[in-house]
Amino acid sequence: MSYDRIKLKSLHDKVITAEQAALLIKNGMIVGSSGFTKAGDSKVVLPALADRAKTDPLKITLITGASLGHGTDGKLAEAGVLAKRMPFQVDRILRSKINAGEVLFIDQHLSETAELLHNKNLAAVDIAVLEVAAIEADGSIIPTTSVGNAATFAALAKQVILEINTAVPIEIRGIHDIYQAEDYPRRNVIPIVAPENKIGRKTIALDPSKVVGIVFTDIEDSPADIAEPDAKTTAIARHILNFFEKEVEMGHLSSSLLPLQAGIGKVANAVLMGFKDSNFRNLTMFSEVLQDSTFDLIDAGVMDFASASSITVSKPCYDRVFGNLDKYRDKMVLRPQNISNTPGLIRRLGVIAINTAIEFDIYGNVNSTHISGTNIMNGIGGSGDFARNAYLSIFVTQAASKEDRISHVLPMVSHVDHTEHDVDILVTDIGLADLRGLAPRERAQVIIDNCVHQDYKEQLQSYYDRACERGGHTPHILEEAFSWHINLRDQGTMKK
Repeated sequence: MSYDRIKLKSLHDKVITAEQAALLIKNGMIVGSSGFTKAGDSKVVLPALADRAKTDPLKITLITGASLGHGTDGKLAEAGVLAKRMPFQVDRILRSKINAGEVLFIDQHLSETAELLHNKNLAAVDIAVLEVAAIEADGSIIPTTSVGNAATFAALAKQVILEINTAVPIEIRGIHDIYQAEDYPRRNVIPIVAPENKIGRKTIALDPSKVVGIVFTDIEDSPADIAEPDAKTTAIARHILNFFEKEVEMGHLSSSLLPLQAGIGKVANAVLMGFKDSNFRNLTMFSEVLQDSTFDLIDAGVMDFASASSITVSKPCYDRVFGNLDKYRDKMVLRPQNISNTPGLIRRLGVIAINTAIEFDIYGNVNSTHISGTNIMNGIGGSGDFARNAYLSIFVTQAASKEDRISHVLPMVSHVDHTEHDVDILVTDIGLADLRGLAPRERAQVIIDNCVHQDYKEQLQSYYDRACERGGHTPHILEEAFSWHINLRDQGTMKK
């Protein structure tokens, strides 16, 4: 054990095992855990809790920043530990438990969880499990690869368990910018006017008297699943880059654009990697997650600075970054998610937001969370924080999938996460629809003309034409609006 990572000597006697730490979590507790998109999460205490529950059943409410790695959400769900989970998840086992009604899930904008806790609109956190790189002499803690909601948990939890991860180099100190806005009604302006502005402290403040256990670990984050760009994601990236080039030609944007935000996954990586061989330079990012593509762009000299709440990368990229922290130290910052995702900053900085849709409809409403309106996939994450407040709100998806049996452009979405009022640009592998300044009837025709797979274009045009005959500001045929989803359920295809 590296006691040199505990600079406050009075905490040395708090070192325990993961199993002992798990015993501190009691039935019915509200538990907060660090972790944001599989980065900086509990590696041993929560898994030990899942093991304990196999013979000593208990239920908790678990609040994190976003998703956990190493299958921890699935282990907890399978062991019956989770009564309620928020605000985001990506685990297959947990997802099935949620959709079966066995676990209650609160799908929430990622900027809001800390706000609800600070405003006492959620019950107080009983105990927090926080991964750290070290404990400073003043009791403050150095986060690891994410900040997420850890600063809020440290401030508000009644008790705290710390996991000191010795796999994270101590040199990580200094890449974090920990700032917490004041409580209402006298909240000040958050003084960030550019992604590179640092306004807070390097560590998270923590009252040492709250610490009830310290556990040592040496486990790295779960590596991100990085898929190589395919024909569809490459086409989507090309459409977006062509759009940006035209915006520059018209004088709407410069070659450095505005700060970029991109959701996680292969589409986002493909879009960002498209900038590598483009004419765009001096790019910046104000986002939630730094992925492989972020560091590839930094290495290529295309991106100058990136701000987010976590680093979620592949194993080779992890080794590259954390083996050369001094190279990247002045090019990135990690913040609490209620700063990285705060609506006011997104609007002030003029962020260009690029997020993924499951489906969208002919009027521009976007479903990013539910399959056929019922079964949740992952959650809304931060896409809503950015979509409603961005300079440009872009949503992307493939035009059709599953051997083209499913169209992702529909008469009406089966679940609405982002209304037509929050969506500027829609992109599929077929093309791009710019919806700015268009009325509903204009939007519908632009989407049909530019985004729909050829197998569904005639079918969707027929629906729209017949709906227009009935009239209305936003024409629909209610008895047919969800017929595509019904056909998929009953016939295995949306084609008629």
